[in-house]
Amino acid sequence: MRVTTKGQVTIPLTIREKLGITPAAEVDFVEEKGRVYLVKRKGKDAATRKFRKLRGIATVTMTTDDIVALTRGDR
Repeated sequence: MRVTTKGQVTIPLTIREKLGITPAAEVDFVEEKGRVYLVKRKGKDAATRKFRKLRGIATVTMTTDDIVALTRGDR
């Protein structure tokens, strides 16, 4: 694996899939006894996945103008 001039490497797809690393996921490098480990950081990424299955299931019959009028109220 080659390191770019910016210090970047490509994590192989099999490793990304195994660790559940998605775009914008946070990872840490942990040094232990002369070895370096890549560890997925826990946090909001896990919370985001909980809502992913809900994406696109809302059935809104209001138009954008209706929603704006509802949120802004009468002026």
